[in-house]
Amino acid sequence: MTARIPLSQPDITEAEIAAVCAVLRTPNLSLGQELAGFEAELAAYHGVGHAVAVSSGTSGLHLALLTLDVGEGDEIILPSFAFAGVANAVLQAGATPALAEIDPQTLNLDATAVERAITSRTRAILVVHTFGVPAEMDALRELARRHRLALIEDACEAIGARFVGRRAGSFGDLAVLGFYPNKQMTTGEGGAVLARDAGHAARLRRLRNQGRDAGPDSGIDWLDQVEPGYNYRLPELACAMGRVQLRRIEEMLALRRQAAERYDALLEGICGLERPPLTLPRREISWFVYVVRLPQRVDRDRVHELLAGQGIATGRYFAPIHLQPAWRSRLTGSARNLVLTESIARRTLALPFFNRISIAQQEQVADALRLALS
Repeated sequence: MTARIPLSQPDITEAEIAAVCAVLRTPNLSLGQELAGFEAELAAYHGVGHAVAVSSGTSGLHLALLTLDVGEGDEIILPSFAFAGVANAVLQAGATPALAEIDPQTLNLDATAVERAITSRTRAILVVHTFGVPAEMDALRELARRHRLALIEDACEAIGARFVGRRAGSFGDLAVLGFYPNKQMTTGEGGAVLARDAGHAARLRRLRNQGRDAGPDSGIDWLDQVEPGYNYRLPELACAMGRVQLRRIEEMLALRRQAAERYDALLEGICGLERPPLTLPRREISWFVYVVRLPQRVDRDRVHELLAGQGIATGRYFAPIHLQPAWRSRLTGSARNLVLTESIARRTLALPFFNRISIAQQEQVADALRLALS
């Protein structure tokens, strides 16, 4: 049955369509002015020196790890309560994921658990700003500084979020953004890596383009490779769309916050249901999804099926990485003892959530959820 109320939906206006059509009227479909403009605007928005647009958030994570010389024998600390792309990128870089426990309120990495996970092989902490809620960056930065570790932010779900007034993505050595269609803003497919260091930015640009340094000032021929690289470029069409979306970002974030507030009011009073907090100390949430925690001993998969039967799509976010078939045989030690992660993950359910979700749609979701839980 096709969902009558989808889980997510991109917000595309005539301005994005016009921007994409304008690119199609030019001969430049890759590595052109739209790319340069998009990168400059992303860097300015986040208050960092450089942004490097890439083909996806996952490819951005991969390049971030390679740029920091992460490789064989290194361990990268990250949460198990996250999209599997973070662990995939670590593996693709030749390193080993070291999964740590999460904070029960923010669902982000718990700094105390991170410190327990540090070993002589630890090379970096990969912080995921889960569901658009900024992680405890002061404690995690201090851990990275004290143990001389690299700090990478996965801000793919958190564009526009703030911690103590600073945007998510402006704290780490490198930070990664994602622009898949379910995100707050989209380029269709795509992502970007934010960098404070010019050397890091130069290597990111080289690696995304087959290891080539070619450019007007490089003195290197277009076909000369400096090092092995990848085809992780983002086309001009996507960059043009991204530039319009970025200009609209505050409007879109406001719409999402209003939708979160409506859900909070509609779901109040459902016995045992935990709604996500609308505010948290020192944080400004960027609402990527609206995830509730179902009452204890409720069969989350059954609720998912009941809502689907009424044409309402929901997401079982997230299945812990360490419990997924692809990873069970690859992980040992503390990754098999993430009790809090497992207990929370069994109860989380993402409700339909997007910029233009209507009050009527949210009322229908709330009524269906209340009935399913009764």
